[in-house]
Amino acid sequence: MMPIKPILTIPDFMPLSAEQRAWLQGYYAGMAMQAEMSVAAGSGLSSFAVDIFIGTQTGNAEGLAEDMAMTLGRAGAQSRLHQLDDVEMDDLAGMENVLVITSTYGEGEMPDNAHLFWEALESETAPRLQAVKFSVLALGDTAYDEFCAAGKMIDKRFEQLGATRLAERVDCDVDYEDLAAGWSETVMAQFAPLIAEAAPAEGGAVPAPAGAASTKSKWTRKNPFPTELSVNRRLSGPNSQKDIRHYEVALVGEDTPTYEAGDAVNVLPVNDPALVDLWLDRLGMKADSAVPGHDQPLADLLLRDWEIVTPTKDFVAMVAMKSGDRELAHVLEHNDKETLEDFLWNKDTLDLLIDFPHISLDLNEVGTLLRPLQHRAYSISSSSKVHPDSVHMTISTVRFRGNRRLHQGVASGYLAERVSDADALSVFMSPNKNFRVPKQGDAPIIMVGPGTGVAPFRAFLQERQATGASGENWLFFGDQTRADDYIYSDELEAMHGDGLLNRLDLAFSRDQADKVYVQHRMIEHGKALFDWLERGAHFYVCGDATRMARDVDEALHQVIAEQGGMDEDAARDYVNAMKKAKRYARDVY
Repeated sequence: MMPIKPILTIPDFMPLSAEQRAWLQGYYAGMAMQAEMSVAAGSGLSSFAVDIFIGTQTGNAEGLAEDMAMTLGRAGAQSRLHQLDDVEMDDLAGMENVLVITSTYGEGEMPDNAHLFWEALESETAPRLQAVKFSVLALGDTAYDEFCAAGKMIDKRFEQLGATRLAERVDCDVDYEDLAAGWSETVMAQFAPLIAEAAPAEGGAVPAPAGAASTKSKWTRKNPFPTELSVNRRLSGPNSQKDIRHYEVALVGEDTPTYEAGDAVNVLPVNDPALVDLWLDRLGMKADSAVPGHDQPLADLLLRDWEIVTPTKDFVAMVAMKSGDRELAHVLEHNDKETLEDFLWNKDTLDLLIDFPHISLDLNEVGTLLRPLQHRAYSISSSSKVHPDSVHMTISTVRFRGNRRLHQGVASGYLAERVSDADALSVFMSPNKNFRVPKQGDAPIIMVGPGTGVAPFRAFLQERQATGASGENWLFFGDQTRADDYIYSDELEAMHGDGLLNRLDLAFSRDQADKVYVQHRMIEHGKALFDWLERGAHFYVCGDATRMARDVDEALHQVIAEQGGMDEDAARDYVNAMKKAKRYARDVY
């Protein structure tokens, strides 16, 4: 019997958000794919099923998981996508085929959506997994010491619990596409005979994520969108110690990137030509020197292709070896992270060569020791419902003097000083589905975003206003001084005045003798904050992960314990329940 062809278009009159419309269109596309496969195979999908676990901080792992699900669907298998924290241990023990795709956050930490899963997996009560066959794809960054640590830990723990590894773990650096594709091919080679042997599935179940992959943007790191910087406006005042700027990037044309509030925009920077000249002088090489294995001359590679600011571990190790510096060698040998961080503080790669002037490098060594120049991701500070033709960024320019020269952030300096209106700028978007305004428009939201951490909350407020969401909005914002660091003050005060922003609590640390931060304001207004949480408020944090986000998390636990009359364990359970319900989300860096 021929399957009925599903509807592939959604009537314009249906009252759907852009996100809902995209999801439904993707679902219909998945139904259409299944129908086509059923016609070709004479039956529905195979009963062979794969569970795909996602541990993600910025969306890369989720995108790869959707790609894998699409590949399985095309092969005739069923697949189910799970955020890691949604996986219960009893359910895991009953699964047969599990793929884990996870990133690593910061210095070897689990991504935000994997903490609860890992606590359960590493506990003594975790179930045996003898029936589970698994493989792990780990995403990471070799610039950090604990490269791909989250994937490595999950891989090892699965093995300890008796699971069978069907394909070896693959650890990916920031250039992950080729390695991820190779892992996918290896896994599919293992699955292919099993899919063929499995019986047809009853009812021909649709692979849920199939449509999701079909809606992916064609604009990626390897195929960025060419555009221009239409606005570059300083937000911080003349006496501020920071140079915080508002940028707007044009999105014009027939096939432009799309974004949602909560997503990130990625900028592909160009290195500072003045820094390139200093590099050529230090290396004692000419701009047009030919580099083995590369088509471009040395100067072009230093300008556009290589990371010449942030030292890699291999570069530091080379300096230690060639310099003969015993102290640096000792620090590396004993993995003394704190001492190494102090040594590298405010030093870039060129500084290391300047500090040890007798070190020389040949062209082969330069090409080997320098990593590819990477994009920089920034939280989007606009809603596409309000600004469909542009995407906004809020960025603090990194700029300081050291070693008798000016140092700048790779992308922040590029945007602030070296991109004119007429210059081409390359960008692409990264969806962050774990950092969105609630789908329920009447849900209250609490936002904690000091400094440039206010960026996504400016987008959230625009989004809530554009959609007519009735839920209350509360923002905690702070910085050093009100006079010079209260960015977007006119907008925020106007939103507060017209009732969109129901509560606005400010903390300027240097306007009084005792420093006051956003976490202090949270505790000060703890009774009201807990009342909002009890009424179902979603809690969001954006900004510095090292200090601010940890302090805010501690303050949240304190407020819940004090105002809810709970002990430490009960407060932790309360916060974990918020995480499970997707009511506690962070965009931290």
